[in-house]
Amino acid sequence: MNIEDTLIMIPGPVPVVPRILRAMAQPVINHRGEEFAELFNECRELFSDLFQTKNEILLLSGSGTSGMEAAVRNTISPDDRIVTVVNGKFGERFRDIGRLCGNTIAIESEWGYPIDLDAVAAALEDGADAVAMVHNETSVGMLNSAAEVGKLARKHDALFIMDGITSIGGTEVFVDKWGVDIAILGSQKCIGAPPGFAAVSVSERAFEKMEAVQNPPYYLDLKAHKKSADKGQTPYTPSIPLFYAVQEALRIAHEEGLVTRMKRHATGAAAVRAAADAMGLEMFPQLNENSRYSDTVTAMKVPSGIAFDQLKKEMLGCGILIAGGQAHLKGNIFRIGSMGNFRAKDILITIQMLESILHRNGVVSDFGAGIEAATSVLM
Repeated sequence: MNIEDTLIMIPGPVPVVPRILRAMAQPVINHRGEEFAELFNECRELFSDLFQTKNEILLLSGSGTSGMEAAVRNTISPDDRIVTVVNGKFGERFRDIGRLCGNTIAIESEWGYPIDLDAVAAALEDGADAVAMVHNETSVGMLNSAAEVGKLARKHDALFIMDGITSIGGTEVFVDKWGVDIAILGSQKCIGAPPGFAAVSVSERAFEKMEAVQNPPYYLDLKAHKKSADKGQTPYTPSIPLFYAVQEALRIAHEEGLVTRMKRHATGAAAVRAAADAMGLEMFPQLNENSRYSDTVTAMKVPSGIAFDQLKKEMLGCGILIAGGQAHLKGNIFRIGSMGNFRAKDILITIQMLESILHRNGVVSDFGAGIEAATSVLM
């Protein structure tokens, strides 16, 4: 199978549409010149709309994890206490970053289970300085209650750091309304650009906290990024082609409209879930009133009768790449993304091939129910 013909249906990176690829072919320009300042400032302005914030927008050359590390390392000193909320792979990443910087209080739930808001509240009541969480935990296909965590953080005057890497631009996110002090986006997720770029929104409270931080990072120093951003620059040499790609991706999102874009993502995920239900596949996340299924990735249990490796291989043979589980969930779940600039036909093709493979392997008996269910949602 030619790699150019492969439909990528994983939770990032996502397919990059030709319009964005063409934008990357523009000439390299001086990153200290007026042309780059115009490019830089347009990106910041469009990101402000996407984040729903009036906070400072800073642009980092690095993946979403660089934004996570920047958020924690710029605000947490060794004597500080940071609550890290864990119910999946990327919550664990925040926990691990936190342990490098200060005293980490990890509030851990089983992967795919709702976060423990009472435990978060108790840790904050005990005087924790900050709380960090993943809004959309793609490792388990679950959307966590960022608004509720934000309320708790504000009540106890704690800094609120949120990984919105796979939700901002695809799901309702209200950075200012929720009181998020630092929010993070990754380029290869909901905006559909290539990997290697992170955007962070930073509140005045967060900048004030940075003034007292011991041993801040060098390359990811957010104070240095703010100083350069005021001049329409980054402190260190950026990837010019990647900036062009992000600019074009943001223009596409702006043209579509945020409400329409969010609805498309939600409908895509709902179609996958409807098809899964019709085929007798079980969702992996266990929900409560403070959590819901992700709008950008659907996580399902691997059904009996087929191993994930075989399912992935047969799907790839049909030109479609799907994702498996991570860490201890490897082989137990599989995930289908509905993220970025996907179209309804991408969802339908994926479901049609999935149902065909499951039917051929004796897992699904009522062939056609899955694609019919997905079509009823999308059309």
